Amino acid sequence: MPIDASVLIVGADAARRRLAEALAPLGVEVRQGGVGAAVEALDARPCDVVLAHFDESEAALVVLDQLHRRHAEVAIVLVVTRGEVGDAVRAMRSGAADFLLEPVNPEHLRFAVGRAAACGHAASAPTSARAAIVGASPPMQKLTEMIGRAATGISTVLVRGESGTGKELVARAVHDESPRSRGAFVKVHCAALPDTLLESELFGYEKGAFTGAHARKLGRVDLAQGGTLFLDEIGDITPALQVKLLRLLQDKEFERLGGGEPIRADVRFVAATHRDLEDMVKKGAFREDLFYRLNVVTLWLPPLRARRDDVLILARHFVRELGPASGRPNLEIAPAALECLRGQRWPGNVRQLRNVIERIAVLIDHDVIDERDVQGELSESVKFATEAAGVSLLSAARSLGTGEVKPLAQEVERAERQALKRALEHARGNRALAARLLGVSRATLYNKLEQYGLG
Repeated sequence: MPIDASVLIVGADAARRRLAEALAPLGVEVRQGGVGAAVEALDARPCDVVLAHFDESEAALVVLDQLHRRHAEVAIVLVVTRGEVGDAVRAMRSGAADFLLEPVNPEHLRFAVGRAAACGHAASAPTSARAAIVGASPPMQKLTEMIGRAATGISTVLVRGESGTGKELVARAVHDESPRSRGAFVKVHCAALPDTLLESELFGYEKGAFTGAHARKLGRVDLAQGGTLFLDEIGDITPALQVKLLRLLQDKEFERLGGGEPIRADVRFVAATHRDLEDMVKKGAFREDLFYRLNVVTLWLPPLRARRDDVLILARHFVRELGPASGRPNLEIAPAALECLRGQRWPGNVRQLRNVIERIAVLIDHDVIDERDVQGELSESVKFATEAAGVSLLSAARSLGTGEVKPLAQEVERAERQALKRALEHARGNRALAARLLGVSRATLYNKLEQYGLG
């Protein structure tokens, strides 16, 4: 499936051409260059993903360090002709999004690049993520205190809260302040992958495990050895995979696909979900024993509507952060504009607020965001973010008024399809912008487009 991303491919000429051909079905913007000029190429023109090819692992790790120090926000996928299992672990701990050994299956390469672009597998910032958690309200003060307590132990942590509240940031903060902070923080987005791919991503596979498995692939558990494995959207995994995950959490052992020997997992687990797991347990959709294995230390993130005073702090923070990035180093926000933001319910939480500030910063032609700028943007963005729920209920009411009763799920699907079409139209086909308009991640947008045949 085509993705909206830019990729810089570095390496020898023949390798670059081969990798570029493999990425062609993704429809990504591709630039090419030599390894020696990779840092300069990024300085001149940033990109979403660097795909770097090397003959030896040692050279790959040296360049990885150079790139990561200068451009920590860019996801880096390494392809190496000769390497060992330990090299992959070192690369992931040093900030690589993925590490692939030749010969590389084109499908696996496309998947690795697509995942890096969509899920943002750039390495953690050098300072603790807790410092990036903005808010002074009592719920946030309690949360930051709980993060410090949870980080010092070894127990599994379950981060819970609505979409857009910052669950990944909290998970990173737990890792950064833990005794495992020198190890890798490895993320798996459980909702973004089908069952079969998710299993191989978690546990890896041996050469010959299935058609196309030309070489051993390390799973995310392998790569998180000595560090932290973050299982995002854990409530979306299927019952079959719940069984295997339970064994991993319970016995701290796993097996690669096609392998027969159990491997010890020296990993701390942090999981996150926006779902009501207790209700899922009651309905039989989530295993009770797995729920109790996950729910050892729970960190609850409050929705933005429950801490309205933090809206003012967050808005100022985003203006300072996004103004210079948008070419407006002197950008400010007026008090009336702040009060307008404070009065909203923010169904998309912090993510939605940041997106609103970013779009205003890009679109206005003056240096002070006023109340009219905010109201004009909210009339579009809030409508997009809430359209699916609002339209579905409105449609249901209208159908009842005409004597026509339709299932609510059918109305929700129709509303989602309409919201997707409108967002794409408004963004002129730019999927990254459409995702921001809807207040969802790129991965969620791509899944919905595929679900409704709009890809």
